[in-house]
Amino acid sequence: MSHGDRPASNVQGSRSPVLAMNGLVATSQPLASAAALRVLQDGGNAVDAAISAAAVLNVVEPMSTGIGGDMFALVYMQQDAKPVGLNGSGWAGSKASVDFFKSRNMTEVPLFGMHSVTVPGAVAGWYKLHQRYGKLPMSRVLAAAIDYADRGFPVSDIIASQWQRSEAKLRATPEAARDLLLDGRAPRPGDLVRLPRLARTLRQIAEGGRDVFYKGEIANKIVEFSGKHDGMFTLADFADFDAQWIEPVSTNYRGYDVYELAAQTQGITALEMLNMLEGFDLQSLGHNSTEHLHLMIEAKKLAFADRDAYIADPDKVRVPVGRLISKEYASERRKLISTSHAIPNPRPGLRENGDTVYLTVVDKDRNAVSFINSLFESFGSGLVVGDTGIVLHDRGALFDLQPTHPNVVAPRKRPFHTLIPAMVLNNNKPFFSFGVMGGDNQPQGHVQVLINLIDFGMDAQEAGEAPRFRHSGEEVLLESAFSPSVRSGLARIGHHVTSAIEAWGGYQGIIIDPRTGALMGGSDPRKDGLAIGW
Repeated sequence: MSHGDRPASNVQGSRSPVLAMNGLVATSQPLASAAALRVLQDGGNAVDAAISAAAVLNVVEPMSTGIGGDMFALVYMQQDAKPVGLNGSGWAGSKASVDFFKSRNMTEVPLFGMHSVTVPGAVAGWYKLHQRYGKLPMSRVLAAAIDYADRGFPVSDIIASQWQRSEAKLRATPEAARDLLLDGRAPRPGDLVRLPRLARTLRQIAEGGRDVFYKGEIANKIVEFSGKHDGMFTLADFADFDAQWIEPVSTNYRGYDVYELAAQTQGITALEMLNMLEGFDLQSLGHNSTEHLHLMIEAKKLAFADRDAYIADPDKVRVPVGRLISKEYASERRKLISTSHAIPNPRPGLRENGDTVYLTVVDKDRNAVSFINSLFESFGSGLVVGDTGIVLHDRGALFDLQPTHPNVVAPRKRPFHTLIPAMVLNNNKPFFSFGVMGGDNQPQGHVQVLINLIDFGMDAQEAGEAPRFRHSGEEVLLESAFSPSVRSGLARIGHHVTSAIEAWGGYQGIIIDPRTGALMGGSDPRKDGLAIGW
């Protein structure tokens, strides 16, 4: 089915998509979008602009992302003529083991503190991506982030609210309180925040390259800090680490080729959901009707049961990716879905929170970058390394301590990852670059956005702005825009329905119109998002 054949949408977003021809950026924060746009206007390509935006977000949205975290990317460069994946996630330290945690009387990996920290992979990912595809020097790419960290930036309402919720966490350690609080409190809307120590570290990286982080002064400081806090790192854990080029995986959904990253991410979960849902005529059921939502929730339950059982670091264990994303397997799983009642739902075994940024860039040559950078929880582990300004992530909290589980903690093993950038091709050409943030919400969000776009004919803004559900544990959480009749309808067939306390933001998306080549961008109003082009 071509783009022009999609049914007309009857769902209106509150704003139109952004249209441009020379390049378009969509991020969760206007300062990051503007910085990336300047990079494009200065002759940089989509990769340069994406790294620039990620670096600025490290400064202006520090609870969500940073060089102390991980990154993943799906990239379509015209020179390759196919999507390429990059895994910039770090591994556990050499001292990490089940026995390490048991000897400390721990039955699970803590969500915060040094025991939750794996080697940060973001900087290695930035440089690997830039080395292969970048056009501008890294000093130019990182310039805006360094400037905002040095001279300061005003804090927006949404970011101030997120910051305030982490006040107690930041007060718990002297370095975090010093760098990230103003007189012991979170910044308020409009407050000017400077991060001079982070500025110095970013400048070191811009000048000295990735080895400064993994083989030089910064690595030494992180490992020393780890040692003081009962961490599991050695210097060799940093020196030996690098990001990996990986093959993305895909399925065809109603004529569109949907690409995700494979294990150790939950990208295959989204593909499995799409394969199951392809067997239903969703359009005929009506958008976000009780019947439509029921089928999506049931497909989510089945796909997540497989996610929790199988996904882990493919360098360490065998993950049956081909089987999980096959049409034949989807057909078997689809038979378990009843249209009249909900399947009993066991609680997922993995934690479900997440604080992440997603961004996407398409340049004048129609190179497309789908890019995620994350600390996992808000402000990650809650730890800031000495005088570096680096907030360490807590991605290691997703490891399992059951020795028989595929995702069990082990030395130099990468944990299961919730981060999944996505991309859709139409007739072998990039059509839609997008992502949706929020821990286990990501595959659910991907599927909802794609069905909004493909089955219900929404544009790049409407597809991300439409009300979303989130199935978590035994509950179906619905945003406030869902009608009472839908809520009661789902409850009647056995779903435990509750209202969402907060919205799950972070969608960004860019469509390349296959007819005109025009770029059409959408950005989530649940965040401070801005799609902007030229």
